[in-house]
Amino acid sequence: MFVTQLDSEIDDLVAACHGDTRGVVGALIMVNRQLETELAELKAQLAAREAEPARLHAVLH
Repeated sequence: MFVTQLDSEIDDLVAACHGDTRGVVGALIMVNRQLETELAELKAQLAAREAEPARLHAVLH
């Protein structure tokens, strides 16, 4: 049987949760939420940077 990297990572996660697949799903949901929060923060920072030149231009003119 051919085991992919993904299969191996899944096995590692299940083992880390002592075979509790519900625990694995819960952990993945928590990680996903954290990543979504970080992405939203990065998008807000990017939007603020993009707005800076327009604010500076408005102040100067």
